Amino acid sequence: MLPVRVASVAVLVALAAAAFPAAQSEVRVRIASPSEDAYLAGPVRLVAVLEPATAARQVTQVVFFADGRQVCALGQPPFECEWDAGERVAAHQIRVAVTLGDGRRIVHNVRTRELEYTESVDVDVVQVAAIVTDDSGRFVRGLRQADFRIFDDGKPQAITHFASEKVPLELVAALDVSTSMRDALPQVRTAAKAFLAGLQPRDQVTLLGFNDNIFTLARRSTDQVTRARAIDRLAAWGGTALYDVIVHAVDLLGRQPGRRSIVIFTDGDDQSSRTPLETAVARTEASDATIYAIGQGRAVGSRDLQKLMQRLSVISGGRAFFPDGAAKLPGVFDEILEDIRNQYLIAYPPPGNMRNGEWHQIRVEVAGARKYNVRARQGYRLAPR
Repeated sequence: MLPVRVASVAVLVALAAAAFPAAQSEVRVRIASPSEDAYLAGPVRLVAVLEPATAARQVTQVVFFADGRQVCALGQPPFECEWDAGERVAAHQIRVAVTLGDGRRIVHNVRTRELEYTESVDVDVVQVAAIVTDDSGRFVRGLRQADFRIFDDGKPQAITHFASEKVPLELVAALDVSTSMRDALPQVRTAAKAFLAGLQPRDQVTLLGFNDNIFTLARRSTDQVTRARAIDRLAAWGGTALYDVIVHAVDLLGRQPGRRSIVIFTDGDDQSSRTPLETAVARTEASDATIYAIGQGRAVGSRDLQKLMQRLSVISGGRAFFPDGAAKLPGVFDEILEDIRNQYLIAYPPPGNMRNGEWHQIRVEVAGARKYNVRARQGYRLAPR
């Protein structure tokens, strides 16, 4: 009788498997964008991925919710839609609900983060990071405050703060992860990790990835392991919101005394920004951050993009690079690192009432018989309070 019982059980199991296919019970959904603990602002693309890939055939509806409100309902792949997270970086609850053909419902949630600091410092000084080289292009080190002269709209100013060593650095690194970056991304990851590993342990780094959206992967981090892991998570998809990320990078920088730099890497013209070009340029003119721009891939052949990147970098006292292959990126990042390491920091109070939003020209010179080349921000704007 025992064999008969085993056979009966086997038949029941087979019938149950036929009624409830294993493939259906294993359907999973996850939110691929935004990621858990990301920082969001402005337009965001919500992306859901079903596993296994064949599960899409079982779907009747995919619904996205943001902070409890429905954003969109989709009936077929790709399961993506746009959502505006607003100008301010705040915490958000993103939810996706999938309804299958047999009536079952599966969900996934992620929670994004808000900024965990309060920006309240208003330092009413003009701060200038200056880089000095000789006629051979070598960095000139060891200069003192008395060696520098600074002019505001042609008038000499009294330097009230000077530093050349152990100056705190806050850096924002923004890496393009649009679809066109897919082939070059492995080399970009390697070069970017080596660059960040070369910074001082106390230097604070905010790491951004951008395509149609902006993803804050690390916020004012000094942990090299955290930064490297964040870079490893970068994946290529979407378009390029270059103007948006320029403005966002400037806004993320603090106002405490110290050096501030922005490194922006992109391989193409802006395709997706809501921010106009004029706003991006004006925001950089009001910032004391030194901007380093790297154009690669399609950017090497785009005259308009090169013109923009040169404009932003020269105004800020930085540099623009256009390597003709990803293999040259390590050398570019090394040059930026050396530039940052050899900055002199100079500050002076703005003369008179300069909070009028107008452009004020800065000129920095090194006194003495020898002729040195000085690269620094070319001017500033101070908006009314």
